[in-house]
Amino acid sequence: MKDKIKIAKQRFDEVSDLIIQPDIITDQKRYVALNKEYKDLKAIVDKGEEYLSILNNIEEAKEIISDGSDAEMVEMAKMELEEAGEKKPELEEELRMILIPKDPEDAKNVIVEIRAGTGGDEASIFAGDLYRMYTKYAGNKGWRTEIEDLNEGTSGGFKEIIFSISGEDVYGTMKFESGVHRVQRVPQTETQGRVHTSAATVMVLPEAEEFDIDLKMSDVRIDLFCASGPGGQSVNTTYSAVRLTHIPTGLVAQCQDQKSQHKNKEKAFKVLRSRLYEQELEKKLAEDSAKRKTLVASGDRSAKIRTYNYPQGRVTEHRIGLTIYDLGNVMNGDLEKIIEALKLYENTEKLKASEETL
Repeated sequence: MKDKIKIAKQRFDEVSDLIIQPDIITDQKRYVALNKEYKDLKAIVDKGEEYLSILNNIEEAKEIISDGSDAEMVEMAKMELEEAGEKKPELEEELRMILIPKDPEDAKNVIVEIRAGTGGDEASIFAGDLYRMYTKYAGNKGWRTEIEDLNEGTSGGFKEIIFSISGEDVYGTMKFESGVHRVQRVPQTETQGRVHTSAATVMVLPEAEEFDIDLKMSDVRIDLFCASGPGGQSVNTTYSAVRLTHIPTGLVAQCQDQKSQHKNKEKAFKVLRSRLYEQELEKKLAEDSAKRKTLVASGDRSAKIRTYNYPQGRVTEHRIGLTIYDLGNVMNGDLEKIIEALKLYENTEKLKASEETL
């Protein structure tokens, strides 16, 4: 543990010097990466100093007790030793978790895509419920959400909705939500009172900055068309909607949410960059067998990850076997228990992997 703290402190000092260099400041990509590393290393260094201080207190207390010449000092030293002994294992556990290598994508903002799956109109309504759940959760975290594009369902909700979430360490928190979400309840359209099962697919993409992806304009076909749906007469009669096609990969992104063609194009490019970035990220994860075993990097978007059962008022997280009987609060954005449990599982697996390599 001491060696790891020492190595982190050396690198922290190096990065502290680098981020004030003029040539680094002008290199936006490197400057952003170093600032992120500085923040992560500072957390290790601060916690490490606290841990080393505890170790020092333990040694000093032992020396005073061993000397035994001053009874009052010995009594104080025993109290200090007991207190430090209680704090030491807690700090060691915290340090072990902080020292787990972080994914560089974790600090990024995200693009979330929710699509109605099996279940017809009920699936669209459920997709709308998931959107509200995530926006309320984001609001609780102090994050900002913005709709990028949407396609409304015929009976409410959305056939598809794409939105961005920006804030601190958003991807590191939201990445666990990718997969198939299943709902079991009596649909609004059901007259016999029977419970139906419907589904929606959620994709969480790390939002790519312009310097993350080398996107050549010559590789992108831009199509303009009239927007459909709500927004007023001007939306439906002008060519404000934008569809982008990345010719080399066939990836498509479109936006018709804004009246301005320029704003729609800007949003569509944000989504396209993120989809391309995520594609590259998937390739990297597939090459890393250790990461491939983790929750986030399973790569199977068809995997059923969570069930929301309304008759029983429960939410079941299938990946870790967690069941919570608090459906109402979960649907109102209280996802903290589920996400923290997923984070803990993920970090435990990473910790095991890092210890195996030592």
